[in-house]
Amino acid sequence: MNDATPPNRCRIVLIAPPNVPAERIAAAFDGGDVASLILPENGMDEAAFQAFAEQIVPVAQAAGIAVIIAGDTRIAGRVQADGIHVEVGKDELAETIEHFQARMMVGTGGAKTRDDALELGEVRPDYIFFGRFGYDNKPEPHPRNLSLGQWWADVIQIPCIVMAGSDLASVEAVAGTGAEFVALSSAVFAGDVDPKTAVATANALLDETAPRFED
Repeated sequence: MNDATPPNRCRIVLIAPPNVPAERIAAAFDGGDVASLILPENGMDEAAFQAFAEQIVPVAQAAGIAVIIAGDTRIAGRVQADGIHVEVGKDELAETIEHFQARMMVGTGGAKTRDDALELGEVRPDYIFFGRFGYDNKPEPHPRNLSLGQWWADVIQIPCIVMAGSDLASVEAVAGTGAEFVALSSAVFAGDVDPKTAVATANALLDETAPRFED
Protein backbone atom coordinates (compact mmCIF):
# COMPACT_ATOMS: atom_id res chain seq x y z
CA MET A 1 0.00 0.00 0.00
CA ASN A 2 1.34 3.41 -0.94
CA ASP A 3 1.68 6.23 1.56
CA ALA A 4 -0.22 9.44 0.89
CA THR A 5 3.06 11.23 0.16
CA PRO A 6 5.27 9.33 -2.30
CA PRO A 7 9.02 9.27 -1.69
CA ASN A 8 11.04 12.06 -3.28
CA ARG A 9 13.34 9.70 -5.19
CA CYS A 10 13.32 7.09 -7.94
CA ARG A 11 10.15 4.99 -7.58
CA ILE A 12 9.25 1.46 -8.62
CA VAL A 13 7.25 0.51 -11.71
CA LEU A 14 6.29 -3.16 -11.86
CA ILE A 15 5.98 -4.98 -15.17
CA ALA A 16 3.95 -8.18 -15.20
CA PRO A 17 5.86 -11.00 -16.93
CA PRO A 18 4.15 -13.85 -18.80
CA ASN A 19 2.25 -16.52 -16.89
CA VAL A 20 2.31 -14.85 -13.49
CA PRO A 21 -0.98 -15.27 -11.61
CA ALA A 22 -2.88 -12.16 -10.62
CA GLU A 23 -2.49 -13.15 -6.97
CA ARG A 24 1.33 -12.93 -7.17
CA ILE A 25 1.11 -9.51 -8.76
CA ALA A 26 -1.27 -8.32 -6.07
CA ALA A 27 1.03 -9.69 -3.36
CA ALA A 28 3.75 -7.28 -4.52
CA PHE A 29 1.52 -4.34 -3.64
CA ASP A 30 1.97 -5.10 0.07
CA GLY A 31 5.73 -4.52 -0.13
CA GLY A 32 5.58 -0.74 0.02
CA ASP A 33 5.69 2.09 -2.48
CA VAL A 34 4.91 1.22 -6.10
CA ALA A 35 4.17 4.04 -8.54
CA SER A 36 2.58 2.02 -11.29
CA LEU A 37 2.08 -1.37 -12.88
CA ILE A 38 2.44 -2.08 -16.60
CA LEU A 39 0.46 -5.01 -17.97
CA PRO A 40 1.75 -6.25 -21.35
CA GLU A 41 -0.39 -8.66 -23.39
CA ASN A 42 2.31 -11.34 -23.04
CA GLY A 43 0.86 -13.50 -25.81
CA MET A 44 -2.69 -13.64 -24.41
CA ASP A 45 -5.65 -13.31 -26.73
CA GLU A 46 -7.93 -10.32 -26.30
CA ALA A 47 -10.47 -12.03 -24.05
CA ALA A 48 -7.85 -13.57 -21.76
CA PHE A 49 -5.91 -10.32 -21.52
CA GLN A 50 -9.01 -8.34 -20.64
CA ALA A 51 -10.06 -10.88 -18.00
CA PHE A 52 -6.56 -10.80 -16.52
CA ALA A 53 -6.56 -6.99 -16.41
CA GLU A 54 -10.02 -6.92 -14.85
CA GLN A 55 -8.68 -9.00 -11.95
CA ILE A 56 -5.75 -6.72 -11.27
CA VAL A 57 -6.80 -3.15 -12.07
CA PRO A 58 -9.20 -2.53 -9.15
CA VAL A 59 -6.83 -4.13 -6.64
CA ALA A 60 -3.90 -2.05 -7.82
CA GLN A 61 -5.89 1.16 -7.93
CA ALA A 62 -7.21 0.53 -4.42
CA ALA A 63 -3.57 0.35 -3.31
CA GLY A 64 -2.82 3.71 -4.94
CA ILE A 65 -1.01 2.19 -7.93
CA ALA A 66 -1.66 3.43 -11.47
CA VAL A 67 -2.23 0.64 -14.00
CA ILE A 68 -0.95 1.00 -17.55
CA ILE A 69 -2.13 -1.36 -20.27
CA ALA A 70 0.48 -2.05 -22.95
CA GLY A 71 -0.57 -2.28 -26.55
CA ASP A 72 -4.38 -2.33 -26.50
CA THR A 73 -6.19 0.97 -26.14
CA ARG A 74 -9.62 -0.67 -26.25
CA ILE A 75 -8.90 -2.91 -23.28
CA ALA A 76 -7.35 0.02 -21.43
CA GLY A 77 -10.66 1.83 -21.76
CA ARG A 78 -12.81 -1.17 -20.89
CA VAL A 79 -10.96 -1.94 -17.66
CA GLN A 80 -10.69 1.77 -16.72
CA ALA A 81 -6.91 1.70 -16.64
CA ASP A 82 -4.94 4.81 -15.77
CA GLY A 83 -2.77 4.73 -18.87
CA ILE A 84 -1.67 3.03 -22.04
CA HIS A 85 1.81 2.12 -23.26
CA VAL A 86 2.48 2.03 -27.00
CA GLU A 87 5.71 1.39 -28.87
CA VAL A 88 5.10 2.97 -32.26
CA GLY A 89 6.55 5.63 -34.52
CA LYS A 90 6.30 9.34 -33.89
CA ASP A 91 3.22 9.92 -36.06
CA GLU A 92 1.20 7.08 -34.56
CA LEU A 93 2.27 8.11 -31.08
CA ALA A 94 1.07 11.65 -31.79
CA GLU A 95 -2.32 10.28 -32.87
CA THR A 96 -2.60 8.14 -29.76
CA ILE A 97 -1.75 11.11 -27.55
CA GLU A 98 -4.31 13.27 -29.32
CA HIS A 99 -7.06 10.68 -28.82
CA PHE A 100 -6.33 9.48 -25.30
CA GLN A 101 -4.09 11.80 -23.28
CA ALA A 102 -6.99 13.93 -22.07
CA ARG A 103 -8.34 10.98 -20.08
CA MET A 104 -5.36 8.71 -19.41
CA MET A 105 -1.58 8.65 -19.47
CA VAL A 106 0.12 7.77 -22.73
CA GLY A 107 3.63 6.37 -22.41
CA THR A 108 6.02 5.01 -24.98
CA GLY A 109 9.25 3.09 -25.43
CA GLY A 110 11.29 1.30 -28.04
CA ALA A 111 13.93 4.01 -28.50
CA LYS A 112 17.40 2.57 -29.03
CA THR A 113 19.24 5.81 -29.69
CA ARG A 114 19.15 9.40 -28.49
CA ASP A 115 17.72 10.50 -31.83
CA ASP A 116 14.93 7.92 -31.55
CA ALA A 117 14.10 9.12 -28.06
CA LEU A 118 14.13 12.81 -28.99
CA GLU A 119 11.81 12.16 -31.92
CA LEU A 120 9.29 10.44 -29.67
CA GLY A 121 9.70 13.13 -27.03
CA GLU A 122 8.70 15.84 -29.50
CA VAL A 123 5.05 14.77 -29.21
CA ARG A 124 5.12 14.92 -25.39
CA PRO A 125 4.23 11.48 -24.07
CA ASP A 126 3.75 11.22 -20.33
CA TYR A 127 6.88 9.09 -20.00
CA ILE A 128 9.45 7.22 -22.04
CA PHE A 129 10.60 3.71 -21.18
CA PHE A 130 14.16 2.55 -21.82
CA GLY A 131 14.28 -1.22 -22.01
CA ARG A 132 12.28 -4.13 -23.38
CA PHE A 133 9.63 -6.16 -21.65
CA GLY A 134 10.99 -9.60 -20.79
CA TYR A 135 14.64 -8.77 -21.39
CA ASP A 136 15.66 -8.29 -17.76
CA ASN A 137 17.35 -11.69 -17.74
CA LYS A 138 20.77 -10.55 -16.52
CA PRO A 139 21.50 -9.37 -12.97
CA GLU A 140 22.47 -5.87 -14.05
CA PRO A 141 20.56 -3.37 -16.23
CA HIS A 142 21.53 -3.14 -19.90
CA PRO A 143 24.28 -0.51 -20.23
CA ARG A 144 22.49 1.19 -23.14
CA ASN A 145 19.36 1.66 -21.05
CA LEU A 146 21.38 3.18 -18.22
CA SER A 147 23.19 5.49 -20.61
CA LEU A 148 19.99 6.64 -22.31
CA GLY A 149 18.24 7.09 -18.98
CA GLN A 150 21.03 9.23 -17.54
CA TRP A 151 21.22 11.40 -20.64
CA TRP A 152 17.44 11.80 -20.80
CA ALA A 153 17.08 12.61 -17.10
CA ASP A 154 19.80 15.26 -17.44
CA VAL A 155 18.32 17.13 -20.40
CA ILE A 156 14.59 16.33 -20.78
CA GLN A 157 11.75 17.11 -18.38
CA ILE A 158 9.51 14.22 -19.49
CA PRO A 159 9.91 11.43 -16.91
CA CYS A 160 11.70 8.23 -17.84
CA ILE A 161 11.48 4.63 -16.69
CA VAL A 162 14.63 2.49 -16.92
CA MET A 163 14.51 -1.31 -16.87
CA ALA A 164 16.45 -2.84 -14.00
CA GLY A 165 18.07 -6.27 -14.08
CA SER A 166 17.06 -9.55 -12.52
CA ASP A 167 18.92 -8.67 -9.30
CA LEU A 168 17.14 -6.32 -6.91
CA ALA A 169 20.44 -4.55 -6.21
CA SER A 170 20.31 -3.22 -9.78
CA VAL A 171 17.80 -0.57 -8.65
CA GLU A 172 20.78 1.34 -7.28
CA ALA A 173 22.37 1.70 -10.72
CA VAL A 174 19.09 2.88 -12.24
CA ALA A 175 18.44 5.38 -9.45
CA GLY A 176 21.97 6.69 -9.90
CA THR A 177 21.13 7.82 -13.44
CA GLY A 178 18.60 10.32 -12.12
CA ALA A 179 15.69 8.45 -13.72
CA GLU A 180 12.36 9.06 -12.06
CA PHE A 181 11.33 5.40 -12.19
CA VAL A 182 12.94 1.96 -12.12
CA ALA A 183 11.11 -0.96 -13.74
CA LEU A 184 11.20 -4.34 -12.03
CA SER A 185 9.83 -7.58 -13.41
CA SER A 186 11.78 -10.84 -13.00
CA ALA A 187 13.47 -9.52 -9.85
CA VAL A 188 10.05 -9.46 -8.19
CA PHE A 189 8.09 -12.22 -9.91
CA ALA A 190 10.54 -14.91 -11.05
CA GLY A 191 10.69 -18.42 -9.62
CA ASP A 192 10.29 -18.72 -5.88
CA VAL A 193 10.80 -15.00 -5.19
CA ASP A 194 8.34 -13.59 -2.67
CA PRO A 195 6.90 -10.49 -4.42
CA LYS A 196 6.07 -8.62 -1.20
CA THR A 197 9.56 -9.12 0.22
CA ALA A 198 11.18 -8.20 -3.10
CA VAL A 199 9.33 -4.89 -3.34
CA ALA A 200 10.11 -4.12 0.31
CA THR A 201 13.79 -4.85 -0.30
CA ALA A 202 13.88 -2.70 -3.43
CA ASN A 203 12.25 0.18 -1.58
CA ALA A 204 14.75 -0.13 1.25
CA LEU A 205 17.64 -0.02 -1.22
CA LEU A 206 16.17 3.06 -2.87
CA ASP A 207 15.60 4.74 0.49
CA GLU A 208 19.26 4.17 1.35
CA THR A 209 20.97 4.94 -1.93
CA ALA A 210 18.76 6.85 -4.39
CA PRO A 211 19.45 10.55 -4.96
CA ARG A 212 16.67 12.84 -3.79
CA PHE A 213 14.91 15.02 -6.34
CA GLU A 214 14.58 18.75 -5.93
CA ASP A 215 11.12 19.93 -4.90
